[in-house]
Amino acid sequence: MNGEREQENAPGSPKHFNQTMAPLDIESNTAAQEMLDHEKNGHADRAQWVLNAPEPPSLWRELKDCISESLLPQCSNFLSSRNQHGYKPVLSVLRAIFPIITWSRNYKATKFKNDLLAGLTLASLCIPQGIGYATLAKLDPQYGLYTSVIPPLIYAVMGTSREIAIGPVAVVSLLLSSMIPKVQDPEANPIAYRNLVLTTTFFAGIFQSAFGLFRLGFLVDFLSHAAIVGFMAGAAIVIGLQQLKGLLAITHFTNKTDVISVLKATWISVHHSWNPHNFILGCSFLSFILSARFVGKRNKKLFWLPAIAPLVSVALSTLIVFLTRADKHGVKIIKHIQRGLNPSSVHQLQFNDPHIGQVAKIGLIVAVVALTEATAVGRSFASIKGYHIDGNKEMVAMGIMNIAGSFSSCYVATGSFSRSAVNFSAGCETAVSNIVMSITVIICLEFFTRLLYFTPIAILASIIISALPGLIDLNEIYNIWKVDKLDFLACTGAFFGVLFASVEIGLLAAVTISFVKIIIISIRPGTEILGRLPGTDTFCDVDQYPMAIKTPPALIIRVKSGFLCFANANFVKENIMKWATEGDEKDTKGNGKKTSQLVILDMSNLTNVDIAGIACLEELRKNLVSNGIELAITNPRWQVIHKLKLANFVGKLGERVYLSVGEAVDAYLNPKMAAI
Repeated sequence: MNGEREQENAPGSPKHFNQTMAPLDIESNTAAQEMLDHEKNGHADRAQWVLNAPEPPSLWRELKDCISESLLPQCSNFLSSRNQHGYKPVLSVLRAIFPIITWSRNYKATKFKNDLLAGLTLASLCIPQGIGYATLAKLDPQYGLYTSVIPPLIYAVMGTSREIAIGPVAVVSLLLSSMIPKVQDPEANPIAYRNLVLTTTFFAGIFQSAFGLFRLGFLVDFLSHAAIVGFMAGAAIVIGLQQLKGLLAITHFTNKTDVISVLKATWISVHHSWNPHNFILGCSFLSFILSARFVGKRNKKLFWLPAIAPLVSVALSTLIVFLTRADKHGVKIIKHIQRGLNPSSVHQLQFNDPHIGQVAKIGLIVAVVALTEATAVGRSFASIKGYHIDGNKEMVAMGIMNIAGSFSSCYVATGSFSRSAVNFSAGCETAVSNIVMSITVIICLEFFTRLLYFTPIAILASIIISALPGLIDLNEIYNIWKVDKLDFLACTGAFFGVLFASVEIGLLAAVTISFVKIIIISIRPGTEILGRLPGTDTFCDVDQYPMAIKTPPALIIRVKSGFLCFANANFVKENIMKWATEGDEKDTKGNGKKTSQLVILDMSNLTNVDIAGIACLEELRKNLVSNGIELAITNPRWQVIHKLKLANFVGKLGERVYLSVGEAVDAYLNPKMAAI
């Protein structure tokens, strides 16, 4: 018997197992009971989570945080650096201002070799393009070279992009040559015109620096991507037509930029005075440059060929004109280019000019366009290389370099897409390639400007024309059309505005269409009916997910807007009432049953609401109640529920405030759960 008892109590026996599991059963039953009790009180508790949330930050607190964190983000870093000792605080501030201090510590000879090759390749393209873009801006040729000296040096120590090539660009040159002549005629008084260009450059730098320092880069985004694509395409065609003056050696040409005026001026000039030698010379070297570009694209190892083709064209055409004395036979040449480094232009800035307001406005427009182009160029190559560029530091760097440029005879500089692509293809490692390019241009200014005396103007026109195809992105235009028709409207508005009116009209059309798009989306936000996806607790739009199952008599509606305000509240209210009552009207004709007895308003998208929005919600509740329909709200955001409580709207809803749509549906379809 004792042996049997020992066997029964043995560790492996069933009796011993039951005795061991007994305490565990009691514990599990207790845990299950606690979970059941928690589930019973779950709905009420979670509703209280929504209703008893702490007060959100006040308006004053939000403004203070915005100023301290967004407008002056470096202040906190500077104040924290004051606790450091020695030279570390100064070094941390210098690193924030001059990124070159950070990356130069890891700079090696192999990187310099690549940057040297890229910089020399860049200079071979920059020198002829700089001269050409200066003539496009209606300035003397040396100003294009000046602009390729100081701004690249400053950007190299302050900028964050490794591949971007700084200097004059076609679009900015067109903007200056189309807007400033309305204030000062460049042919009647070229010195006054030049001074206004330099003053515009100063204002452009001030605006760009302000955008970066105060984090106002969102202002640049008012020129949407689609608008920029259309603007660039239209500007490319306008610039190309403007070069007919150089290709045909036309003496008197229109100052207007629209297609009709340019073609009319060209037609009149062709029937009176033009020289075929210029046209033949320009078209011949244009064909050579385009052929070199085609070969370079087909063979990546020959990336240097399209880069040096413009410089080779300048050298060969200059030699041909010098040997044949073609300038005596009607071929127009550059003639004198001032030798030496950038002269100071501080005293040439015209702050007392009677048209200073217009000049500042032009500076703002040029600043935004230049920043938009530079930002697009920098980000595109940064994404390829897999690193991040600081947008605000880019704006400050662009602004400082243009301010300094206005003091040293430079006009507005920015990042060039064509030269940046060459810089990237040449294997640049850092912004040192900009320094190499700048030094090369300095050597050219000091020793080789006399060699450019016989350079034909038709060659400059052909160099500018050869760079224009890169500004017209047909694939991107097609993608815009395919994805978003309103964006395509902004794109075409900018394109045709530039083409048939003026540069300013094109920009205004693009910005206006973009604003109209924003307004339409804001005042007519979509509302969608939600249904439960089978086998899940997820509620989605029944139009997007046809398999989603509606939950009558509860009608679940979500507003597709972040702000319920005076501009869109009535539209939202009318849509909800239409959906809530149209089913009743249909059923009245048939069996007289109500389809909707409860409207559940999903507020998960709404981040804020104003007085008009709350008033419309109150009116919506009254209208629904008068039709025998109740209203419930789910997942209201912090600011929304706070304002609804202050307006006593939550009290009028009773207890119909839920954390999620699923809980609202369960509470209505299962009254027992709602009572628990």
